[in-house]
Amino acid sequence: MADETLTFEDFTVGRSFALGPKAVKSDEIIAFAMEFDPQPMHLDEEAGRNSILGGLAASGWHTSSMFMRMMFDSYLSKALSEGSPGIDVMDWRKPVLAGDTLSGRSLVIDARLMRSRPGIGIVKFRHEVENQRGEIVCFGENSIMFRARPSGESAA
Repeated sequence: MADETLTFEDFTVGRSFALGPKAVKSDEIIAFAMEFDPQPMHLDEEAGRNSILGGLAASGWHTSSMFMRMMFDSYLSKALSEGSPGIDVMDWRKPVLAGDTLSGRSLVIDARLMRSRPGIGIVKFRHEVENQRGEIVCFGENSIMFRARPSGESAA
């Protein structure tokens, strides 16, 4: 599958794509927070321990960014993606702490060709990202647009 180009037709309902693993490092948490979300629990281990998060914690936005990278590495980098019309659900369920390892899955829950854009299909995914203890830290649902195969072309 390494050389396979994924098109709309490859995203069948029920197909699942593995995400990760992604090791969460303290220096990455701090660097992201310094630029985008400089709250104390994201910048300092002691402040994180003294917060309800229990340690140096990735911002929810950082968690979403790591999840996006895992999606890219898993299947978007191989796909004829045309982007996303938005996010329906992004739920940060548990803190992501320095030292955690994230993994998960993206499950295709719906797929249809667009009437308004011939040759483009829209695929809806349900995503779960969990830590090394199997706890769901992030849950999401969104649609992504993919180019369809040209008429008459079959999968390799």
